[in-house]
Amino acid sequence: MARPVVAVVGRPNVGKSTLFNKLIGRRLSIVKDTPGVTRDRIFAECEWNGRRFMLADTGGIEPRSDDVILAQMRRQAQLAIEQADVIILVTDLRAGVTANDMDVAVMLQKSGKQVVLCVNKCDTVGDPPPEFYEFYNLGLGDPVPVSSVHGHGTGDLLDAVCEHLPPEEEEEEEADVIRVAVIGKPNAGKSSLINRIAGEERAIVSDIAGTTRDAIDTPVHNQHGDFVFIDTAGLRRRSRVDDAIEKYSVLRAQMAVERADVCVIMIDATEGFTEQDSKVAGIAHEQGKGCIIAVNKWDAVEKDGRTMDSMRKKLMDDFSFMAYAPLIFISAKTGQRIDRLFELIKYVAQQNAMRISTGMLNDVLAAATARVQPPTDKGRRLRIYYMTQASIKPPTFVCFVNRADLFHFSYQRYLENQIRETFGLEGTPVRFVIRERGETGGSK
Repeated sequence: MARPVVAVVGRPNVGKSTLFNKLIGRRLSIVKDTPGVTRDRIFAECEWNGRRFMLADTGGIEPRSDDVILAQMRRQAQLAIEQADVIILVTDLRAGVTANDMDVAVMLQKSGKQVVLCVNKCDTVGDPPPEFYEFYNLGLGDPVPVSSVHGHGTGDLLDAVCEHLPPEEEEEEEADVIRVAVIGKPNAGKSSLINRIAGEERAIVSDIAGTTRDAIDTPVHNQHGDFVFIDTAGLRRRSRVDDAIEKYSVLRAQMAVERADVCVIMIDATEGFTEQDSKVAGIAHEQGKGCIIAVNKWDAVEKDGRTMDSMRKKLMDDFSFMAYAPLIFISAKTGQRIDRLFELIKYVAQQNAMRISTGMLNDVLAAATARVQPPTDKGRRLRIYYMTQASIKPPTFVCFVNRADLFHFSYQRYLENQIRETFGLEGTPVRFVIRERGETGGSK
């Protein structure tokens, strides 16, 4: 199952990015005293006492500001709040409780999410100073004193976060449920597809910053099995699509893809392939998810006998970096091929989780190397001793070789094609880890 999400929010310049870097153990977010340096959400994995979760750093929230940049940052934080399981509200001991802190606290209370209140910049060791107790006025329970610079109190903070995470047993119970992220650029028909599948108006699409949607996840049970559809819509296309709208759609996709087993990449048939489609699809590809390219609004396209074949060929060229992904032409409006889409989702999920025995893999390896000799360099030939599958989601294969530098990308692609030809693996990326004999780790 996908890991829970914990969002770090608060007004600008309270030390969110410093705390974020301290919790994940490396410097990822930019830290500067100027408010507004962190504008986009940044994600990283965090682990505490055996629990793993995704930590999301956000730009500062200025609820009362009309500044365009700050309004965009506020929207970013609201997106994080919508999809988080737990929220860390960071405040500043030195500044005390501000009007903006109160506004953010009210926003979080309305969200209904679990909130851990962090009072940052408690840099002295021992009992917190008297002004610390002022933060009880925010109505969010017991504050946790923390020094993000020195690391004091971060253990107590993570303990409080882990208390609110979904129990691991509940996550295991959903093992048979296929989680599907519907991703794509604005106005491709993502919400329409969710509404068609759910049979009701579950997904709300709005231009208004901060629109709260009660149904982000839509459970579906039908003859094909149990599914949870993750809607990434929420911003209607405007007359002029600016950078901010593209940015939000990509960031929504990142959150959804992290939680998904299969990604349905929605393409608008009336517009065709765009650079933004490539960016969104690349997120799913890089995270190793099962992928399906769904060409929506097929009912709105004027067709002749060659239209589908022509568009299929064009899209296969456009998505050459993920040639494994099957294409399907649908209409969320009319329901055309929606049943077939469910069949593909189930099939691709199985392919993404496929395990292949070491014996069968090495039979394919032997036949492949006999047909096409491994590459050589200065008289030294690559020798592949054996191959084994290390993990699933995506299928990842470890190759033990004499020299990793001889295992060229082109030969990896050749072996990948031979494995796909034998075992299918349709709809899923494949990863190779190359290890030299005697090597304990490392990859190429």
